[in-house]
Amino acid sequence: MKTDVVVVGGGPAGLSAAIEMGSRGVRVVVVDDHHTPGGKLLGQLHEEGNAKNWWKGKEYAEDLIRKARSANVQILSGKQVWGLEAGWKVHVSDLTKNEEAVVISAECVLLATGAVEKTVPLPGWTLPGVISIGAAQVMTNVYGVLPGKKVIVAGIDILSLSIARAMKLAGADVVGIYMLPNNPFSPFSSPISQLDTLKDLTTHAPSRWIRGSGKLLKSKTGRKLAARFYPPMGIKMWGIPIYMRHSLNAIIGQTEVVSVSIAKIDVNGGLTEKVTNIKVDCVCISGGLTPLYELAATAGCKFVHIEGLSGVVPLHNRELQTNIPNLFVAGNITGIESAKVSMAQGRLAGLSICKQLNAGAVNVAEIEKGINHVNCVRATADILFHPNVIEARSELERLWKENVVFS
Repeated sequence: MKTDVVVVGGGPAGLSAAIEMGSRGVRVVVVDDHHTPGGKLLGQLHEEGNAKNWWKGKEYAEDLIRKARSANVQILSGKQVWGLEAGWKVHVSDLTKNEEAVVISAECVLLATGAVEKTVPLPGWTLPGVISIGAAQVMTNVYGVLPGKKVIVAGIDILSLSIARAMKLAGADVVGIYMLPNNPFSPFSSPISQLDTLKDLTTHAPSRWIRGSGKLLKSKTGRKLAARFYPPMGIKMWGIPIYMRHSLNAIIGQTEVVSVSIAKIDVNGGLTEKVTNIKVDCVCISGGLTPLYELAATAGCKFVHIEGLSGVVPLHNRELQTNIPNLFVAGNITGIESAKVSMAQGRLAGLSICKQLNAGAVNVAEIEKGINHVNCVRATADILFHPNVIEARSELERLWKENVVFS
């Protein structure tokens, strides 16, 4: 198979890029490992800010798929890219059929592979009934299946908060959201550090009391006070208690989850002697997200680690070009952000690739407009997965200018 561009990943970034390129006459093939394209959009359902507008990711996904097909984009679903050869040759296998692998030749490749959840091992985490928060999202919002009747969530972040609410709306008894244990896989699980990560989200909280407390969290002293005097019974959002002075200590059961051990912690995340058991049939662990970059590594990309991007990312410039010629990136592979930012990045990547291919009459002004649009979407985003993402992007640009060496 021959084409102009192969897009790896059919999520918000990949589909948005494909639409931009396809509408300008570029031949595009999107390869996605799910049976239905759309990526994480398919499971996203939450209120945006204080406007009481619901973000229905499935509707956005359906719209992107429709536009991509109208732009003559070829979408290969249920396929996995397992290898890249410079030139480019993209090796693709079918995930469900016993078919011979396909090699797609292309001028450019866009990696829009998204993110992967970080695991947090703890006693009992391999029992049936223990799942990641992302799995809970897919079960609840995509397939309409409750992960459990009585559910506990471990890990306090934007994902766990929104998905806990989705499970509650679907009929689950979400008994609470607790801190992760302080171990090498979740080293920042202390009330003080947790409040630091949440301080910029309080303006969108449903509770007036929580919104007001956001001012207190802006200072280090304020966060210390808030952590020290955080209510032992938790603070409720949407009727779900959030326990910042308690952590999940262990998951109990022989053949399945039957209960959890909850330990009281001090402001620095240290365990106290008080431990209680709570009966549940499902535990959802939210360890955060990190960029999925393996294909970029096989292609020879340079990498950098910047805290505000939530992990290791391929080094790339403002136009989303990596250090490897004709290899571009967009979406969460560049750092963990919202679906809106991913879509804006996808459109920018599409413009950049068109410019590289001399297709669609893309000029420098259009590229700059695309860059400014990404920055604007980022600056006004309701959801920030890391409070220092804007500073991290500036650091990434500096590293590109200093260190990039094209092969």
